[in-house]
Amino acid sequence: MIASALATFARLLSGASVRWAEPPGHMKQRVFFGNHASHLDFVIIWSALAPELRAHTRPVAGADYWNRGAIRRYLAGHVFRAILTERGDSGSAEHAKVAIQGIAAGMGNDCSIIVFPEGTRSLDGQLKPFKSGLYHLCCLKPGLELIPVYLANLHRILPKGEIMPVPLLGRVIFGAPLSLQSGEDKAAFLARARDALLALRPQ
Repeated sequence: MIASALATFARLLSGASVRWAEPPGHMKQRVFFGNHASHLDFVIIWSALAPELRAHTRPVAGADYWNRGAIRRYLAGHVFRAILTERGDSGSAEHAKVAIQGIAAGMGNDCSIIVFPEGTRSLDGQLKPFKSGLYHLCCLKPGLELIPVYLANLHRILPKGEIMPVPLLGRVIFGAPLSLQSGEDKAAFLARARDALLALRPQ
């Protein structure tokens, strides 16, 4: 009941219309990856999913933000069932390896996830370069289906440093699925995934 109410509230707050390039078929493990500008981004994507998809989709989020306060901890743990990661030294290869292993473990054999490959929020709505985590996750879990999700006009809902969200009209655009190809190197894959996300940006 709480999840359904939050999903409805998030859709009303964002005023976001939802468009799918290809409606999702049978249940499978997917990675929904999007552009990142607000703490509410994963909530908006999560709320745009049909209830049966939402029930099997876990957002990946920063532990430092979602462990701050009893309400956030409750929402992250009991409503969103978020996979929380420690940011720590994000430039450390060992830290990144541990984080990706934790995400893969959190997915288990049947959960999908919501991630933001930029690794940090954009202050101006422009898409930053992708970190390598998406590639390494696909290497750990071969066959993952990746769905790019472009959030249009949502970077001003809860900008960095703000506490109260601002209602806006936005769009949530789900692109066509893609996956890591056999023999594809990291740079080529990340560029292709980023291009797929940029291609969804309204002109």
